[in-house]
Amino acid sequence: MPVEGDSAHAQAVVPRGERRGLGLALCVLALMLFACQDAITRYLVQDLSVPQILTIRFIGFAALAFGLAFARRGIRGALATRHPVLQIGRSALLVGEIAIFSLGLRSLGLADMHAVFAAFPLIVTALAGPLLGEHIGWRRWIGVIVGFCGALVILRPGFEVFRPEALLPVIAALMWAIYNIITRKVSANDSSETSLAWTGLVAVITLTPFGIANWIAPDAGQWTWLIVLVITSTAGHFFLIMALGYVQAAALQPFNYLLLVFATIVGFLVFGELPDAITIAGAAIVVASGLFVIWRERALAADDAIERPLPRRPKGSAG
Repeated sequence: MPVEGDSAHAQAVVPRGERRGLGLALCVLALMLFACQDAITRYLVQDLSVPQILTIRFIGFAALAFGLAFARRGIRGALATRHPVLQIGRSALLVGEIAIFSLGLRSLGLADMHAVFAAFPLIVTALAGPLLGEHIGWRRWIGVIVGFCGALVILRPGFEVFRPEALLPVIAALMWAIYNIITRKVSANDSSETSLAWTGLVAVITLTPFGIANWIAPDAGQWTWLIVLVITSTAGHFFLIMALGYVQAAALQPFNYLLLVFATIVGFLVFGELPDAITIAGAAIVVASGLFVIWRERALAADDAIERPLPRRPKGSAG
């Protein structure tokens, strides 16, 4: 989940070079936990219902979210927002995206799901123009188009190997992209703690009735894995929030593609799944295109910073 942490305390305690290294290490650790979380979900959805799994998972997430929000902003400030409708909408989108992704894990491998899902940064770029009014240059549009072609290579529409369930990661990636765009919009006025608190609240309220209605009594082993799922999910988000306290989100963005690598490794070690050569080729195109778009956005941001005129210094001020 993309969030922006309050880095004031971390920056005051940890030296600059060590701060960046610690942030990157925490980000990688979070991604490893997310890959394990998806593997546990893939195991559990074979016998338990998706709503009950997500209900239990988000109860743990809500506890983390409200704990952070209350600690940093107090009870009153935790849910104070200027965008209540957008906060509810983005939180509902996240719940729907995770539910669809979990359904996809029931029939597709970890690597196959993440190979297509890796296209979501390209979808964010494509939608940022019409939804946020951002200008997207022709170079980034080429990167987006090439990346979508890579996704088509993975999906292989029109061929016998294509399966309708392969569209689930596409839908999940689209929902995740829109969630990111709305999160970017509300972050102009709402803190990350407020967004986390709203996500936890909406998720628990939305999922609990469905979780109860579709409850399948877990056995002792399944309860153990459900507890481990809550721990990995909550710890992953916690480490990611900590990472964003040491390193800016833009610097961590390229590392998100490591999730595809970790998911492939975990999928092979746990389920004996390996993507075929065509899926690997398509994933390479998607990742390369995404990294190009990220690089281009950074280059433009750097150019804007250089071209932006410095504020005039008052006469007589020291240098």
